[in-house]
Amino acid sequence: MGILDSILAGVAGNVLGGRGGMGGLLGGRGGRSNVLIALLPIVLRMLANRRGGPGAARGATTPGLGGLGALAGMGGLGALLGRFQQNGYADQAQSWVSTGENQPIPPEAVSQVFDHDELSEIASQAGVSEDEARTGLSALLPQVVDYLTPQGQLPDADQLGSRVDQIEQELQQYTV
Repeated sequence: MGILDSILAGVAGNVLGGRGGMGGLLGGRGGRSNVLIALLPIVLRMLANRRGGPGAARGATTPGLGGLGALAGMGGLGALLGRFQQNGYADQAQSWVSTGENQPIPPEAVSQVFDHDELSEIASQAGVSEDEARTGLSALLPQVVDYLTPQGQLPDADQLGSRVDQIEQELQQYTV
């Protein structure tokens, strides 16, 4: 099972395991969600604080993945986790980093963490509605953060970049 399969399987497990209301995210090609696949490169670039795709830290960009615009200034993984903590979701955010089970977040939490303009930009870049982006991010963020923090702590910039590159390379192979 590849990296992408592991992440999406985790999302599917959470969705089908009782988080109701998100069944529409699943389906499509190989049981993978088109919404989640569309959101994943944006989430990865946000968490890695990058403007492009694989190799962006070295000045390269990946065709088809585009840039983040204003979202690139969000500060990366640590800053995003800080946003969740500041908005009352500290326990959930910590569970994604720790080695235990990931606590879910409701789609409404995404609206508290991202302002309207940010959520609108995410949705636009993914080619989905704001509601789809909100719901997709609430399912995807816990799994992606969990994958990026396997030792139960935030990785250094090089480790984070390497893990993001791995996921983006697999995603690119899937979407080509």
